[in-house]
Order: sequence, then structure tokens, then C-alpha cells
Amino acid sequence: MTKTSRVPLTDTEVNAQLDQIPGWAYTGHKLIKTFKFSNFREALAFIVRIGFEAEGMDHHPEIKNVYNKVDLALNTHDAGGRVTALDIELARRIEKISPAGS
Repeated sequence: MTKTSRVPLTDTEVNAQLDQIPGWAYTGHKLIKTFKFSNFREALAFIVRIGFEAEGMDHHPEIKNVYNKVDLALNTHDAGGRVTALDIELARRIEKISPAGS
């Protein structure tokens, strides 16, 4: 990702991208989504896969896990806690690795 990917997007720009990342919402200057799994093991495996994607991008989400539920929040700290193209890209990658129906 380039330096320009860390430039804050406008609310309009973020909202225009939401149709490309199903189930994600934009609130409080963050992209958020909750994933539910059959059990803790599946949830934890999903978190590990996110970790590999995030580390590869040098961009790390806020993650909360309680048993079979994983809550994610994406924004860019280097951009004043606003959503950037980097967050949109990470959300797309997360969608690709998330099990159907989660």
C-alpha cells in the first residue's frame, strides 16, 4: 500500500465503498463488523488468519473475542483514527477469508 492509502477518506467516500464489503458498517470513524462461529476454536482460527493478513499489510485491527463471536473495528491510527483506503482493503481481505454465513 502506498502513503496515499493512509489519507483519511471522507464519509461519502467510505459510504460508497460499503457495498463492496458486505455486512460492514461505518460508525464513529470506524468500519465495524461482528462475525459469529460455531465455537471458540473456529473464532480463534479466524483471528489467526486475520493476523497474517494484517501483519502482511502492516495494518492491525481492533479485535474483541468472546467465545464464538469476533468483533472487528478498522481505522488508521496514523490518519487520526479515521478510515482510509488501507482499512477498506483490509476489510476486503477479511471478507475473502471469512467462512460463509459467519
